[in-house]
Amino acid sequence: MNSEQEKVPSFHMVAGRVPYSDQSEDEDYAPFEHRKVSKANSSLGTLIHLVKGSLGTGILAMPLAFKNGGLVFGLLGMVLVATIYAHCVHMLVGTAQKACKRSRIPVLGFAETAENVFANGPPGVRRFAGFAAAYIDYILLIVSFFSICVYLVFISTTLRDVLNYEFKLDWSIRIYILLTSAAIAIITQVRELKYLVPFSLIANTSIIVVFAITMVYVFKEPITFDDRRLWPEATNLPAFFGTAVYAIEGIGIVLPVENKMKHPQHFLHRFGVLNIAICSITILYNITGFFGYALYGEETKGSITLNLPNDQILAKSTQLLAAGAIIFTTGLYYYVPMEILWRKIGHRIPEARYNLAQAGIRFAILVANVGLAMLVPQLEPFIGFVGSIGSATLALMTPVVLDTIFRWPHDFGWMRWQLVKNAALGLFALLILGVGTYFSMLDIIAIYE
Repeated sequence: MNSEQEKVPSFHMVAGRVPYSDQSEDEDYAPFEHRKVSKANSSLGTLIHLVKGSLGTGILAMPLAFKNGGLVFGLLGMVLVATIYAHCVHMLVGTAQKACKRSRIPVLGFAETAENVFANGPPGVRRFAGFAAAYIDYILLIVSFFSICVYLVFISTTLRDVLNYEFKLDWSIRIYILLTSAAIAIITQVRELKYLVPFSLIANTSIIVVFAITMVYVFKEPITFDDRRLWPEATNLPAFFGTAVYAIEGIGIVLPVENKMKHPQHFLHRFGVLNIAICSITILYNITGFFGYALYGEETKGSITLNLPNDQILAKSTQLLAAGAIIFTTGLYYYVPMEILWRKIGHRIPEARYNLAQAGIRFAILVANVGLAMLVPQLEPFIGFVGSIGSATLALMTPVVLDTIFRWPHDFGWMRWQLVKNAALGLFALLILGVGTYFSMLDIIAIYE
């Protein structure tokens, strides 16, 4: 946060003032009317950010998901995952907005929402309010770090395959990781969400062009379904769901971009920002996954661009364009961890050194990610690992827990169907978290055997 930015009231100054059961004065409080956001985003800008939060390496990894899930189950499973994810985002944002109204606070972030819900929840969970906030913060940091690692590996793998072939080089992927980090170091110094909109727009446009050209290659070749799996093996289900959840999930940026909207009421509308984004992404993902796996079968790689022929200029340019699109995305993925870190340490830094400290912290994060990417320069294990641990925890489990606590004990509808639904979603999240993490760790360990 720059020194001139307008401060938003912190939850830590107001937590606990409104008891859970005291809602008699809440009806006349409209949080949106009390928000004072500097450099606010339009609904279109928010849509661009939200799409970019999911539309990255995810769409290019969808053939890998269909390889694990099969053609028929892949289509149905992706729609199921998208529906569950959209519902969880609705729960998270809805809970945050209701918590703002109940506590008479204009805006709450992800961790602040968790702290507010726990602090004003049933007596048995109130003592965990601080832990809940810290847990969200650190999981967001971990997911952000691993996501950036995935980006580094994807970009470097693409550059290695194209440039080594074109210039008859024999450079390892670790050299390309170092070269990629030099470009990313510049993008990640952009701090304001509003100023990242052009980068997200360029990245979205590039990915759509990559998608279109990739589909040209896919449909140029005869596609046969004779030896393609239609349904998954039981052991491949965790890998499918882990990749699918990772591909569509962008929960970390949801509340930050919603909190920065000029018209936040447009976010959860039936034909609002969220539903338009999820529907568009799901259609693109299913097309890419279905036809990508149908063409390449068991030869499908972690990114469909890596299956394109290296000896054709259009294919090589497509791969480089995809890598460039991901480079422009890294600034957006830096926004969340930097907001978290700055909230924790910014008050300890003299105002005159804000800019220097921001630049130094951003560079230090990049160095740490480069080091981790060089330790495990493989794309597929990273995708499954991030999808299983971070995505399942943040995108699925956390919204369910917060919604349940906020509604407790009587606001679950007819025959407590909301509680039953939340329990089913929680079990699904635990399956992705437990089984998916186990198999992903086996894949990473196998690299060193």
